[in-house]
Amino acid sequence: EKHFTICREDGGVDSTFSMEPDELKQLVDETEIAWQSLGEVFFGPTNSEQQSLRFRRSIYISKDMKAGDLFSTDNLKIVRPGGGMPPKRYHDILGKPITKNATKGTVLTEEFFDNDE
Repeated sequence: EKHFTICREDGGVDSTFSMEPDELKQLVDETEIAWQSLGEVFFGPTNSEQQSLRFRRSIYISKDMKAGDLFSTDNLKIVRPGGGMPPKRYHDILGKPITKNATKGTVLTEEFFDNDE
């Protein structure tokens, strides 16, 4: 809430702490500048970080698996390079079945899961 008056000198109960037109315009202008200075939020890697993404870790299949086998700590490893599922998904994957055959050293991607689960 902001009190407004055309002219403070005209008096009134609120006149001493009310804004005149030029002060209100300045408030609006400065508020817009402050809003614009916030910019936009961007989540994800910056352009300079794109090249280093390959050095991140991913989940890999560490033993040959057949369709229907369950993912476990015995057949999954978190290693470099990146390119597959991020390590934060590791515990969500454990106990789920693989949808197709995969060999040791295969990077884990969404194609190995039933998307209906």
